[in-house]
Amino acid sequence: MDITLTSLETAHTEHLSQKIMAEIASKGGWMPFSRYMEMALYEPGMGYYSAGAHKLGAGGDFTTAPELSPLFGAAIVETLLPILEGLKAQGLPTQILEFGAGTGKLAESILSRLHDLGFSLDRYDIIEISPDLAQRQEERLKQVVEKLALSTQSNWLSSLPNNFKGIILANEVIDAIPCDAIIFQNGFWYQQGVAVIDGKLTWSVGQPVEQSLLPDALLSGNFSEGYLTELHPPANAWMRQVAKHLDTGLFLTFDYGFPESEYYHAQRLEGTLMAHHRHHAIQDPFHLPGLCDLTTHVEWSQIARSALEEKVDDVYLSNQASYLLDAGIGDIALEIGDPSKPETFLPISNSLQKLLSEAEMGELFKVFAFSKKLSEILPDHVLEDLPGLRGRNRL
Repeated sequence: MDITLTSLETAHTEHLSQKIMAEIASKGGWMPFSRYMEMALYEPGMGYYSAGAHKLGAGGDFTTAPELSPLFGAAIVETLLPILEGLKAQGLPTQILEFGAGTGKLAESILSRLHDLGFSLDRYDIIEISPDLAQRQEERLKQVVEKLALSTQSNWLSSLPNNFKGIILANEVIDAIPCDAIIFQNGFWYQQGVAVIDGKLTWSVGQPVEQSLLPDALLSGNFSEGYLTELHPPANAWMRQVAKHLDTGLFLTFDYGFPESEYYHAQRLEGTLMAHHRHHAIQDPFHLPGLCDLTTHVEWSQIARSALEEKVDDVYLSNQASYLLDAGIGDIALEIGDPSKPETFLPISNSLQKLLSEAEMGELFKVFAFSKKLSEILPDHVLEDLPGLRGRNRL
């Protein structure tokens, strides 16, 4: 794969690499992979998400569902609207909080659809750690608010508000939370960390993994020598914090991943860790630190257990295709497009195919949701009564 870098890009990745290597040396020659991933993605001014690089869309490193079509956000509104109407009926502010809002396209499509349906949202706030993305979000939301003459207010927050009543959204956020890499050798699980050999970052086996950190699937399964996978304590801790801070309402997230039995399948020999650069998938996580996105698939079973630890009402998991179809994305497509006019409907059809097809995003991408105190704003309703969440629960 030929990737030509500018002189600035080359200097950027070399600078971050040297900083990572210096920290490894200061720690005795070994670094947990979770710390490497944290520096590669979030080191102030240098990490992938904290430096000013073009990340999303055709000119970036990857494309998300909201970038493909506003239909994605419009379908999500079908799930959100009963919650928002319930909040309004209780005299509470109608508010959405989105983690990691990308370019702001999901926010734009949600606000536009709510406007089309005649619902006035009080607040759409965002938590964003990438300065350049936050700027793009602010510009986009300002435009849509002015264009549609909305009264919706927005703030960019640095942390979760306490006792939040409303809706929390996260699209492709959990996959970028740093993970621990582990390897199976001689009948035991070991930390798989990072060292410097011949001036290059490389894998290095560390100490045995504490038994208490291993899920049952890794303790009871039969794995081949050298089997690689990931553990996700930071993602699980993040999920507990979100559930703790949500007092009343709904959490809804979309991301690629598997439940525990599939994630830790004996034939998934090399785990799910992947780098992305300019729409190329790269196996080597040490390739161009600071310029490549690093992701792992989400292990949904432990995410669900983490939420349940914080006394949520219920949890729900399904694939993206089932969710979108149940939310009525087909009807929305016919509402905004005319199939008798191929020149305008063909792009809509192509977007639907990418969002729904098993070969594209339909099966690999999952929807996960939980509610808290739902009956206080929607009496006689449970989580699986909401549009989009009425299909088979995979948990």
